[in-house]
Amino acid sequence: MSQPIKVAAIQACPVYLDREATVAKACRLIAEVGAAGARLAVFPEAFIPGYPLWVWFIPAGHTQALRQLYAELVANAVTVPSDVTEQLCQAARRAGVAVTIGINEVNAEGSGTTLYNTLLYIGPDGTILGKHRKVMPTGGERLVWALGDGSDLEVYDLPFGRVGGLLCWENYMPLARYAMSAWGTEIFVAPTWNRGEPWLSTMRHVAKEGRCYVVSCCSAMHKDAIPDRLEFKAKYMGGVEGWVNPGESVIVDPDGKILAGPAREAETILYAEVDRARITGARGQLDVAGHYARPDIFELIVHRKPRPLLTIATDPGES
Repeated sequence: MSQPIKVAAIQACPVYLDREATVAKACRLIAEVGAAGARLAVFPEAFIPGYPLWVWFIPAGHTQALRQLYAELVANAVTVPSDVTEQLCQAARRAGVAVTIGINEVNAEGSGTTLYNTLLYIGPDGTILGKHRKVMPTGGERLVWALGDGSDLEVYDLPFGRVGGLLCWENYMPLARYAMSAWGTEIFVAPTWNRGEPWLSTMRHVAKEGRCYVVSCCSAMHKDAIPDRLEFKAKYMGGVEGWVNPGESVIVDPDGKILAGPAREAETILYAEVDRARITGARGQLDVAGHYARPDIFELIVHRKPRPLLTIATDPGES
């Protein structure tokens, strides 16, 4: 059984719609949590270059305003792999910290103009472990992000534990949660834009249900963090004052008890200790992917075959 380790939930605000500045900020924060002794750093959903919060303020029919913002988001989005991801990988390697970070990802395998809400996993040695594209954007998010598939649902075996997670309201998908439990998730990351009591209760439930540690991380964003040059701020957010999102990041133990947070209305870093022995003991009572699974009654099939946009067929005689 490994020794307890420290994890960090980085409740930070991006430099909104500025990829280079946000990546530089992320690298500084990775160095900070590494110096503090953390082994895992969890960033918020869509941190690079920021969550497209305008979808909750601009009516769907106002296409001109939406197009302008979408084009800017694409221009500041991330290709995996790229020079941008290499900067993050180098920061993780220097700090010796595993990193999970939310990005707006460009579909480099296709048109290069469709976006995914992606969770990027980086190992403490600076290698990209994998990525997960959110399978179901919610409400207004569907005006920005395409649907992911099951091919990248994964849990990663790191020296200090098995790390996996879901993005925001994917955590309300019971079968997705069960799949993560079946693959042995011990540290469950939940980058999000959500906050409030129902979300905090959900994070406690996910931890109690999966008998795992849960690190929920959200951006704390004040209205002042949105650049004045963005026309939608004045035109559509006139009635908003102060905090657009208070953050409310939280770290929860396998019994559903809060270890750190919720942090409100501040950029901050939450730390907590993760002890794998507590996971094993708790699962002696309840193991949803073990003695509680009852495969004689219930069955879950996860389709993990990639669904490419384009398949090139060659003549039999071609090499």
